[in-house]
Amino acid sequence: MKMGLVNGKLCGKAVLGGMMTMAIMAHASEAADTLGGALTGGKVSLDVRYRYEHVAQDNALKDANASTVRSRMGYATDSYHGVMGYLEFENITAVGAEDYNSGANGKTAYAVVTDPEGSEVNQAYLSWDALPATQLKYGRQRIILDNERFIGAVAWRQNEQTFDALSLVNKSLPDTVVSYAHLSNADRITGTNAEMSSNLLNASYSGLAAGVLTGYAYLLDYTKTASQSTQTYGLRFAGGTKVGESGKVLYTAEFAQQSDYGKNAAKFDLNYLLAEVGGVMSGVTAKLGYEVLEGDGTNSVQTPLATLHAFNGWADQFLTTPATGLEDNYLSVGGAAAGLNLLAVYHDFKANKGGGDFGTELDVQAMKKIDKIYSLIAKYASYSAGNAPGKVDTDKLWLVGQVSF
Repeated sequence: MKMGLVNGKLCGKAVLGGMMTMAIMAHASEAADTLGGALTGGKVSLDVRYRYEHVAQDNALKDANASTVRSRMGYATDSYHGVMGYLEFENITAVGAEDYNSGANGKTAYAVVTDPEGSEVNQAYLSWDALPATQLKYGRQRIILDNERFIGAVAWRQNEQTFDALSLVNKSLPDTVVSYAHLSNADRITGTNAEMSSNLLNASYSGLAAGVLTGYAYLLDYTKTASQSTQTYGLRFAGGTKVGESGKVLYTAEFAQQSDYGKNAAKFDLNYLLAEVGGVMSGVTAKLGYEVLEGDGTNSVQTPLATLHAFNGWADQFLTTPATGLEDNYLSVGGAAAGLNLLAVYHDFKANKGGGDFGTELDVQAMKKIDKIYSLIAKYASYSAGNAPGKVDTDKLWLVGQVSF
């Protein structure tokens, strides 16, 4: 199944995929009236998000001003003998002048805002939950594991990341969730496809009073870009302990090893480390963290299927880990005031190998939820480059309005 953005229009394979899904449902509905009732008795979902993004960089590129609308409509059938279907279409449209480089519009004189125009089938899958404590899904789907550091949906970008996959979630064992997925394709935020034959295994146990223990194995085998193929094995523990009436101590520890996999000609064995401590008091949450993506000067830990915007600064300066690796010391403080959810994060970046200075970043955000349907976000990131080559001062501003029901 390959459905994607091509020249801003729904490509033939996308149309074919959507038609096949609807044809299967239509044919089935003719077989039994009760199934027809399940098909017509489903639920429609609608999500519309407007976003203005401004990018200013200390280089020769012109400032970017991107005004885009992301519209998403889906339909989920009712379940019939444990089977249900879901189909979701997505469109991204630029409002006004395209004074930004989307990666697909040819505006290379401007700074990059990776929100290309186009339409696609965002999700199209059949699911089956007739087996005890088990759900199977086949088709294009959203897959999110843990905090999305390795596998995520990149929901911040207008075109999120989804996967053509067969996935399974099992909850047969007490306090245990086992997830497995075989990926044949990643539908990227750029509107392109990454063909692969990858396997994801994630198992978590929540029966410990102190937190959740998770083990995972992510075997990424890319068909056309073998240099991206990696195998990652890791262990994560995250939780919290109450202190007094309203306080809470928070902690997270994670360690993983990543090495070459499949036809990747490079030979490397690198480590990933996360240590985070924090607390909640009087509605204010503060966290202090240290994250390491090891690099040896040639290769470094990479997480190409992650929700990368959520890590190492919102200015997106480290979507690809430098060859010398990355060390990120950060402090975040968040809470509610005047009806707003507020968050501020400060990062100090260094190279893992050689200790080069990659600079600092300050991120701030204010979000307002208006009942369950409407939300507003104002967000700002200011990155100050250090003395390491290849980085420039970068400021980004976002204004977002979203309707979802």
